[in-house]
Amino acid sequence: MSQHGDSICFRQFLLDVSSAWFVATCKTDSWSLFVVFVLADSSGLDQNHGGEYAAYESLIERFITALRTCEVDPYMVLDGGSDHTDKKLETVTKRAEQRIERAHRAAKDGGKEDILPIMTKWVFRQTLTRLKVPVAKCFGEADREIAALADKWQCPVLSNDSDFYIFNLSAGLLPISYFQWQDVKGNGSKSYIPCKRYYTSSFCIYFEIQPQLLPTFAALAGNDYVKLPKFIWSRFAPDASRPQSRLEGLLCWMKDFEQPEDTLKAAVELMGGKSQNKEKMLQSLSVGMEEYKLPRSSLVEFFVRGVVPPFLDELRVMQARLSGDTLDVLLLHRLSLGTPVDHKDLPSANLTSRPLRQVMYGLLLGKETSYKLNSLHEVTQANFNVCHNVISTLRPAVSWPQAQLSERLEVLLEALGVKEELLNELPPQLRLLVAVTCYWWNRARPRPDLKLLKSLLLGMNLKDTSRLSAGRKHNQRRRYQIVQARCHQKPDVGVAHAFSQWQVCMKDSMHLNQLLGLPLPEPDVARFYQGTLVHQLVHMRRTGSRLKRVLKPDQASVQQYRDMLSAIRQLWPRPRQGSEFSESEQAERRALNDQTNLRLFQLDYDEETEARSLARAQEELRLDDRLLLKTRYKTKERRNRCNKVELSRKEEGRGMDLL
Repeated sequence: MSQHGDSICFRQFLLDVSSAWFVATCKTDSWSLFVVFVLADSSGLDQNHGGEYAAYESLIERFITALRTCEVDPYMVLDGGSDHTDKKLETVTKRAEQRIERAHRAAKDGGKEDILPIMTKWVFRQTLTRLKVPVAKCFGEADREIAALADKWQCPVLSNDSDFYIFNLSAGLLPISYFQWQDVKGNGSKSYIPCKRYYTSSFCIYFEIQPQLLPTFAALAGNDYVKLPKFIWSRFAPDASRPQSRLEGLLCWMKDFEQPEDTLKAAVELMGGKSQNKEKMLQSLSVGMEEYKLPRSSLVEFFVRGVVPPFLDELRVMQARLSGDTLDVLLLHRLSLGTPVDHKDLPSANLTSRPLRQVMYGLLLGKETSYKLNSLHEVTQANFNVCHNVISTLRPAVSWPQAQLSERLEVLLEALGVKEELLNELPPQLRLLVAVTCYWWNRARPRPDLKLLKSLLLGMNLKDTSRLSAGRKHNQRRRYQIVQARCHQKPDVGVAHAFSQWQVCMKDSMHLNQLLGLPLPEPDVARFYQGTLVHQLVHMRRTGSRLKRVLKPDQASVQQYRDMLSAIRQLWPRPRQGSEFSESEQAERRALNDQTNLRLFQLDYDEETEARSLARAQEELRLDDRLLLKTRYKTKERRNRCNKVELSRKEEGRGMDLL
């Protein structure tokens, strides 16, 4: 249901839940992905520097631990693809435009605009999997499936979505705003979470309306499916001594009705209009009401026995091992791309990873004989507008999905432009990270400098401060906190744009890797990017700050950093010439470049300039190689002298020269 600031009429029906009652009735619980996103936002995690994924992971862990402490078994039900009927397309487009504006303000002013970091959903899914929380993904929006499952299991729904105030849930709704999960209480041998519960029955009794009229109320109030002419319902509100509520006025008007059909007809007559428009309004309102009818739950059999409805690759979809993007490509031939914190005058960060998505499109659409299209629409931003681009697909020469592992790996590495034999020298968990970083280094525009690359790699290899033990590692944790605290609230626009491109490349590579059946191990997202830390590392390099004064990585981290840097040097492709970009890519980049007002980000594909930039970076890497070679000769000597504490400290400092 649309929210217009009138939710106060729901809040007065929230009941305090006692400890015994809560534990007894909440043996199982269900909620949508929206739950933990709200928790992350309310905990003040930074969003403008690309995400604090380790802190977000820790938040999810604490949340699940609090539930399990109270003997609550969480079941997560996630949204899948977009609505295939496009009933909400106008609303979705409007929200996307608003999100673009907020992302620009966040980049320009540094304020908090609630822009979800790019890899948040991956962290959420990976953390739930590690914690062994049962997860299901719907084929569309999850609201109705969550409500049906909760009603079947007689357990409450935990959410802030206003639609759940309308569903007739026998066990009620627990609004997140009143769910004090960080304040677990004890009652004898039992623990409980203080919260409030909402019932539709209390709501209907207070406003003297029939329970069957609640969906009618939601449709007339306005939701994502129903667009009605403006009408001043507040004139029916009884109390003129305070600001009159539109929703309370509508509820007072509905007191005299018992059946939804009669209520709708009277409302349409009251709002006026031509007879033809009235018929359309009635039809639209009826469709809006249907959204609140509970379907037969298809999730019960899935959670209990693993049975899923028939669908293409249905098991991987239901187990949340394929993304909602996959469903949108299959069902709609359309994909709405995310909006990171970025300046509106810059080309979309999603341009960099488009070739990876084209391979994914080719795999998904090329096999089906019913699909005659060899292209689809991508929805992204250009300035403050949502634009639709027709994108061609790239069909790999492989019999997918029956292909052998080696063939699927070849498809992935060919898309990324790296060779398998060079990756094999790295630990399995680093191979996709290094391959994607090489891809980003070659295709990102403007080309990232070596300070960005080294800061990114160093951030990947510094031990996560949220996982450090107490005692002897206290000082190390303190050093990292100092670095993060120094990070400016307002991100550097150029650095943010470069790292947004890297994250988009990472996300689309992981999608492709997932679609191909994981030919490379999936990296642990929460461990490889900490936004404020990486941004501050770039700032320290550019200002000449000495990293070893605030950072003291262990030798294993330094060695892994060296290995990754060395691998990237070997995998480094030659610079692409202007003729090697596809015609559509060149045309789009030229058009976007014409709109760019910031001189710093003028795109330049001149071959000589590109070659000079690459030569400088390669020269710096060759200097790094000399340091690597020199330090290898010292390995034996360091081992022999490690018992001398002072000498060991000096040797540790030498490793920082590489960083």
